[in-house]
Amino acid sequence: MRSTLASGVLLSSLVLLLSACEGSFISVGDRWHTPRIKEAYEARDACFARVATIECAQFDDATAAARVVAQDCSAETEKLVAISNRDGDVKVATNIREDSAFRAMRYVIRARDQTYGGRATVQSPTPMTSVR
Repeated sequence: MRSTLASGVLLSSLVLLLSACEGSFISVGDRWHTPRIKEAYEARDACFARVATIECAQFDDATAAARVVAQDCSAETEKLVAISNRDGDVKVATNIREDSAFRAMRYVIRARDQTYGGRATVQSPTPMTSVR
């Protein structure tokens, strides 16, 4: 009788321990969630590419153009924040928005490179030679 009671308690404890850990590593929702995050990144980047080609011709300053690109694509950025930040963490949302501003600048620079025919705006360094 004692061994049956002990094995019942042990089995119950084991079931409780295992059920507490179930789902803590990968939830079923992640299989649905991961492709949506990728799609949101792609939509944001497509918006950046589209708007950057328009805005780079209107602004001489790349920083101002990038700011306008990020602002024009803010709906896509906020959708990305909403999809990828399920917990509502402020730090995660801030990081995604800062990354978006950085990527907007990258798309502006790419668009300027294509628009101006790849003309370098910075001169290459002159090689040093020894003086004798």
